[in-house]
Amino acid sequence: MSTSHSDFAAYVASLPRVLAGAAAIFRDAGGRVLLVEPNYREGWALPGGTIESDEGESPRRGARRETLEEIGLDRELGRLLAVDWVLGPHRPPQVAYVYDGGVLDAADLGAIRLQEAELLSWRLVEREELTGFLLGSLGHRVLAALDALADGSVAELENGRPAR
Repeated sequence: MSTSHSDFAAYVASLPRVLAGAAAIFRDAGGRVLLVEPNYREGWALPGGTIESDEGESPRRGARRETLEEIGLDRELGRLLAVDWVLGPHRPPQVAYVYDGGVLDAADLGAIRLQEAELLSWRLVEREELTGFLLGSLGHRVLAALDALADGSVAELENGRPAR
């Protein structure tokens, strides 16, 4: 029995929906992490956003594009640091990818230009203070990504905690 193109398209349309997002961790020479303050929700975030899967965008390309759009820096991203399966109320599940954005020098920091339609400000935050700025699982995801950066691993997470 063969399956027609329309049968397959209907099958694909019936599959569960999963959102995908990607972000980058940028640091200064002192190890502080660059955070951005969105104007559309509480808390702070890493530069990043939704992967444009309809365009066939990969997580890495999505993180780079979002970084350029949000803070005006177009940088080659380093390795994957973390993948997080995030369940939240009132939305589909999300897969969140975190990449190493590298260390920014004074010239890089001076070149930051915020996307004013979405962001209010940016700041550099010490590791110990991150969970005070990053709400919910995001704070744990960033800490796990920093640990992965330090030890050369990749963190597999569920809601910001190590997957078991």
